[in-house]
Amino acid sequence: MVIEEVLNNSPEVLTSLVSEAGKVALWLQAIGLLVIFWIVTGIITLIMNRKKRKAIYQIKNDLKRIEGKIDRLSKK
Repeated sequence: MVIEEVLNNSPEVLTSLVSEAGKVALWLQAIGLLVIFWIVTGIITLIMNRKKRKAIYQIKNDLKRIEGKIDRLSKK
């Protein structure tokens, strides 16, 4: 008797199950896109910060060199 009821109601159950699985899949897809966007922005930010850091280190080295020259000139 139970088997007959399950077989009779199975198309309804299957369609609702498939639609719920589809909703879950859409949510997972949206979350996946957000994660990918977050990773890409993190990589871009990392690259830009690296370029800025290199420029700052270059300026720092130039300042040390200039300070050394000024010190030598002031000692004379």
